[in-house]
Amino acid sequence: QVQLMESGGGSVPVGGSLRLSCGTSSYAYSLACMGWFRQPPRSEREGVVTIDLKGRTTYADSVKGRFTVSRDNAKNQLVLQMNNLKPEDSGMYYCAADSLTPDCSFDYLMALDEWGQGTLVTVSS
Repeated sequence: QVQLMESGGGSVPVGGSLRLSCGTSSYAYSLACMGWFRQPPRSEREGVVTIDLKGRTTYADSVKGRFTVSRDNAKNQLVLQMNNLKPEDSGMYYCAADSLTPDCSFDYLMALDEWGQGTLVTVSS
């Protein structure tokens, strides 16, 4: 099981930016699939973005054009740059990772049910 630790959350106004990081206990370059999820208040956890070993990404429609995911293999981190934030982006953000799966999907990572402690993002209008 990969150990994960999210950081970088905070409170920003509408239109602001945040950069989230997820540190991993395994070499980031060896993780077949990594992703970000979020859980708004009183809502279900939802997928934000996944990225596979080849750098192929899948973004939720709600964040396309505003969020950018990247792997920092030198630091063993997954990074999420979030721009033009909206109130509906608020929630706890979690990362997920798997070292083996060829199925880099929201459903697969969600089913693993292996998360860090999360980092809170609050966007105020």
